[in-house]
Amino acid sequence: MSVRVLHIDLGREMRGGQRQVLLLMRGLREAGHESILLACENAALWRAAVDADFVVHAGKWRNLRKYSKSADVVHAHDARSHTAAALALTGKFVVSRRVAFPVSRTRVSRWKYSRAAGYLAVSQCAAEELLAAGVPAEKIDVVFDGVELPVCPAHWGIDYPAVALASTDPGKGRDLVEQAAAVAGIPVHYSSDLERDLRRASMFVYITRSEGLGSAALLAMSMGIPVVASRVGGLPEAIADGESGILVENDAAHIARAMRRMMEDNAFAGRCIAGARVRVEKLFSRQRLVERTLSAYRKVLA
Repeated sequence: MSVRVLHIDLGREMRGGQRQVLLLMRGLREAGHESILLACENAALWRAAVDADFVVHAGKWRNLRKYSKSADVVHAHDARSHTAAALALTGKFVVSRRVAFPVSRTRVSRWKYSRAAGYLAVSQCAAEELLAAGVPAEKIDVVFDGVELPVCPAHWGIDYPAVALASTDPGKGRDLVEQAAAVAGIPVHYSSDLERDLRRASMFVYITRSEGLGSAALLAMSMGIPVVASRVGGLPEAIADGESGILVENDAAHIARAMRRMMEDNAFAGRCIAGARVRVEKLFSRQRLVERTLSAYRKVLA
């Protein structure tokens, strides 16, 4: 049975969550389902969805009420969309939960989280935070991020010994990466276009103080770039330590040792690349994202 989905994402930047919305809509379309998007006008996701020939409308309350009437499922993809759906809709809707930090326990937050008919948690770690906040287990499905697998992996290590995110968010750990790079003697390129720059990298260093799953790490894994990442949040669900990457404590000396190993032990790095490819194919493909999402939709519709 074909499903008509109204997606809501009110993020203004094209971050990991917005890329997942676009990936999901493409996968749903290929599987024979219809997607309509409500987004911030002329935001990055809006433009990308229009370029991909999706129907896109402004993320305003009147449009949410209007287009939800003809949708089988309303799917809120970010926190602002969750709030808008809770306030504007009287029918059922589902929410993606992409973060690993605790849910607020205020009365308003408890009301907001009681409104959704289902939650698509990006990892078991994110699901556990929902459970801790009192969301019933039967409302929660773990739906991992998906990633496209390129036919030809990136060429490994052409220009950049290491790439990390060019984020000003203090939670993303750039300070630790800088300290570790100095200790290891490995220069790091801080990227604002990860897909482009990973194609020229020897490794991806993803240090963060909180993470729902790690779509940036999954991107590197899919491209054949070995990953050094923090052992926090959902990242241990994305990366099997020593098999598909290295997980580290958020300590500069520990990060530096992992970077040196990935740089100097080519056989180990090669095993991580191969293991990462297998892991992505098994757990984080776009097909699996679509299948798990549709399963969550159908549970709510039933």
